[in-house]
Amino acid sequence: MLIGEVARRSGVSARMLRHYESLGLVRPSGRTGSGYREYSGEDIQRIFHVESLRAMGLSLREIGRALDDPGFTPSALVDDLIRRTRERIAVETELLTRLRRVHAKDPSDWEDVLQVVTLLGALGSKSADARQRAALASVDEVPVEALVEAALGEGDPNVAGALRWALARSGGGGPALLAEGLGSPVAAVRERAVRSLAEMPGGEATALLRNALASPDAVVRGYAALALGTRGEADAVPALVDLVVAGTNDTDAADALSLLAGDDAVADRIAAELVDRLARDTTGASARGRLTQALAGVPGAGSSRALQELLHDEDRAVALTAAYLLQLRDMG
Repeated sequence: MLIGEVARRSGVSARMLRHYESLGLVRPSGRTGSGYREYSGEDIQRIFHVESLRAMGLSLREIGRALDDPGFTPSALVDDLIRRTRERIAVETELLTRLRRVHAKDPSDWEDVLQVVTLLGALGSKSADARQRAALASVDEVPVEALVEAALGEGDPNVAGALRWALARSGGGGPALLAEGLGSPVAAVRERAVRSLAEMPGGEATALLRNALASPDAVVRGYAALALGTRGEADAVPALVDLVVAGTNDTDAADALSLLAGDDAVADRIAAELVDRLARDTTGASARGRLTQALAGVPGAGSSRALQELLHDEDRAVALTAAYLLQLRDMG
C-alpha cells in the first residue's frame, strides 16, 4: 500500500508518516519499482500502535522505546502517565477555580478583572508579606471561597490573622465553608478552620461553633468553647473547664467562665462543674490549683461554699488559695 492510500485509511498525514520514518518509528517494508514507499500490513498495524500510544500522552521518543526496547517496563510508563495527568488536571482545575472566582465577582470592566486576578495571585504568593497585603485588601474584591481556601492553608501567623480579619468582614458563605474544614483529616487545617470560625460574627457561626463542641479534636473543642464563652453561650462551660484542667489557654478559659458567671444560674452551674472536677481522683495537683483559682471569677453562694470546703483540702496549696480568695471576697 502506497503512502497516499495509507494516509487516507489511517488518518495520519503523509507528512507525519515521513516524520515517523525519519525517527525510525515506522519504516515502510519495501519500495516499488519506481522507488515509492510501500507499506505492509504489519507496517500499518505499527502505525496504529504509534497513534494509540500518542493518544495516551506518550512522546514520540517514549513510543519508540515502548515498541522497540525489550527491557521496557509498561507499568512504569503508565505510572508516570498517571502522575503527569494528575498534575495537568490539578493545574487546569486551579485555573478553572480561579476563573470561576473572577466570574463570581461579576467584574464590569477589564480593570476589575485584572484587580481580582492580581489579588488572587497574591494570596497564593510565596511571599508572606504579599499574602498579608492581599488579605488586608481583599474584603470586597476577592470571593469568600478564595479567602477560606487561603485561610485553611496559611501557616504564617501574621498572614493567618489578616485572613481571619478579612473573613470576618466578608460576605455570606464563609461559615459554612469553614465548617467543612473542621472535618479535615489534617489537624492544622481543623485548627485554622475553628479559629477563623471563632472570629466570624452572626448566628450561623455561633451554631457551627456549638456543633464543634462535640468534635473529637480537643483543639477544635477548645477554640470553639473560648469563642462561645465570649458570646455568652453556657453550653461551652464543660469544654472551658476542660481547658482549665488541661492547662491549655486556661487563663482565657477562666476569663470566659467569669464572663458567663454574670448570670446567677450559670454561675452556680460553673461552680458545681469546677467542684466536680476538683473531686475527681484523676485531677492532678496543678490542675486542682487552676480549678481553685478559676472559682475566683465565679460570684455567688455556690462558689463561696466550694471555697469554704476547700479550706480543709488535703492539698495545702489548694487550701491556701481558697483562704486567700475568701479573704478577697470579704474585703470586697
